[in-house]
Order: sequence, then C-alpha cells, then structure tokens
Amino acid sequence: MSRILIIEDEAAIRRVLKKIISEENDKYQVEEAEDGLAGLELIQKNDYDLVLCDIKMPKVDGVEVLEKTKKIKPEIPVLMISGHGDIEAAVQTMRMGAFDYISKPPDLNRLLNAVRNALDRKELVVENRRLKKKVSKNYEMIGESKAITHIKEMIEKVAATDARVLITGPNGTGKELVAHWLHEKSDRAKSSMIEVNCAAIPSELIESELFGHVKGSFTGANKDRAGKFEAANGGTIFLDEIGDMSLSAQAKVLRALQENKISRVGSDKDIKVDVRVVAATNKNLQKEIQEGRFREDLYHRLAVILIKVPALNDRRDDIPLLIDFFTSKIANEQGTAKKEFSKEAVKLLQSYDWTGNIRELRNVVERLIILGEKEVSANDVKLFASK
Repeated sequence: MSRILIIEDEAAIRRVLKKIISEENDKYQVEEAEDGLAGLELIQKNDYDLVLCDIKMPKVDGVEVLEKTKKIKPEIPVLMISGHGDIEAAVQTMRMGAFDYISKPPDLNRLLNAVRNALDRKELVVENRRLKKKVSKNYEMIGESKAITHIKEMIEKVAATDARVLITGPNGTGKELVAHWLHEKSDRAKSSMIEVNCAAIPSELIESELFGHVKGSFTGANKDRAGKFEAANGGTIFLDEIGDMSLSAQAKVLRALQENKISRVGSDKDIKVDVRVVAATNKNLQKEIQEGRFREDLYHRLAVILIKVPALNDRRDDIPLLIDFFTSKIANEQGTAKKEFSKEAVKLLQSYDWTGNIRELRNVVERLIILGEKEVSANDVKLFASK
C-alpha cells in the first residue's frame, strides 16, 4: 500500500487529484491537508511514500514545505502543483530537490506518470538504503574499550569534513574499517570509495594505477586508461600501506593534493579531480622520513587528522565482543547454528598474545568453530588455538 499526501488549499482541486489517483490504483491510500502547516504536521507524524504539494498556499507556502520536508524526511519524493503564474517557482523547487511539478489543471496522463515514477524512485531509494546498511555490516567496528570509543568519536567529528586522514597501526588491526566508516558517514558516501593497496602494486606500475596512462606511454599501454584518482572523483580514495609507495609516485600524489589536479602517465594534460584522500600505514613514517624513504611534505599533507588504531593486545576487553561478533558472522555465512564459547574459553583467548591482531583472532575463532565441540571449551582452545 502506497501512502500519498495531497497538500492543496483549494478543496475542489484536492478532490479531483484524490479521485484521479485513487481510481488509478486501489493500493494508493490518499490523504489530504488543506494548507502547508497542516501538511507539515502530517509529514512529521506519518510515513508517506509521496507528497503532492501546491506552491501558493496560506500560512506556509509550497517552497517552505518542500524545504522542511527535505530536512526531516529527505527520502520522500515531492511533486509540486503549480498554477500558470508559478512556473518560475516550480523550476526553483526542482533545483531544491522536488521530484517534478504538475501544472493546473492537471493533465491525467502526466499526473499518473509522475506519481508512478515518483513511487518507483522512493522504492529504489529505500532499497539502496537497505543494501547500503547490509554492506555497512561488513565494516562494523566492534568494541567498547576506551581506545575504540575514542576512534569512533573522532570519526563522527571528522567524517563530515573533507579533511585528509592518516590511519596508523599494526597489520590486522582494522585500519580499513576506519577508512570505510569515514567514507560511509561522509557526504561523499553516494560516490565511490576506491581502495589502492600500495604494497601490492609494483613500483613501476603504481603511477599508472593511480593516475592512469595514455596509449603508447610504455610497453603494454595499448589504450588510454583512467587511474584510481579519476575513478574516485567525487568520492574517496583509500591509499593503504602508503609507506610502501615509491618516491616518484609520492611526488605526484603531493601535487594532486596541492592542486587537485593529476596527469596521466605519458600526458602533460591536467585533469581536475575532487577526491578526499584517506591513507593508512603500518610503518613509522617519521622514521621513513629520516631515512629518506618518505617525503616529509607529503606526510604533513596527509596527516591533517591522525588516527592511531591500537593492537588487539592493547584492547583485550573487546575480545569477548569480537568473539561473539565473529561467531554470529561465521554462522550466518555458513548457514549453521551459532556456537557458544564457554567463559573459560573466552578468558583463555583474552590471555593470548595476538601478534596478528583482529585478523588472527577471526581465523582462530573460525578454526575453533569447525574443530571444537558444540560449546567451545577451554580445552578446545588449548588443543586448536595453541600459540
């Protein structure tokens, strides 16, 4: 059942619109409001799939209704109803986020097509939101320790900005989770987050990977190719293990940060890019700078905000939560019942030296689920998770 609200101060037009829409589909539940103020009260109290709103009304006009609706319920599509003298205002509302506008007197086919399209759009928005939440669960940050709470608080403060962030910490601590949270909580979440593992790309190919190349610029360059910076335009680029990047590539990244421009390998043409850069490393970049392997000016450009992810040994209080999270996730992936860990098993795992951090803990939990008893015991831990 699609719930539709008509906000129109002329009773006759309200009745006509309601009759047309209701007769089109018996699954349309149509409600009315006699002015903008009454309409906003209904929008705040109820969940609508579509709002039709007149532009010129007493108390609160349609432009203000649209503006406030986009703030309180941004997912609701709004169709504006315009008189002959309101076309300019109707165009203005389109710029403000209105889905479409219908002229008075309403054309039957035009009205019904607009209603159907708007409802389809609402379903798409809801589905995308549901899928995004599903994707986001892959990047949950589990933990209530002081260190993790501090990181979550920093992300909340920083995500909405375009400030560059450098994430440091040992391998396996979840630096990529921090990067994903920064992106998904930002205004850039509607665009892509492009990940580049700088350690996995040969030094002679890293510049082409990041900035693209033109045909013939080197052996094997058979056609023009865009790089990761162009792919991330409007979104975020995550440069993982940036401490392994060559000095020549570092120089180009520095230029991209300074000028918001890149050039493909083999080309002198500048390409403007709008990219937020988040970088991560397990190396001590200060030491790398002293030994001439990392540019100090690039470090200062990247480390506007510095987030240090602790080793698992420094947040042992989070291990019970992580075990519970992994057991649920693994059971869901395998389509099996969730296995419980005894208190003694959890305490024993808390006492271990986790050199591989969260990544190692996840592997050990999976091994214990496969090889352990119905309830994983301390004895199972000693047998199958020996250090």
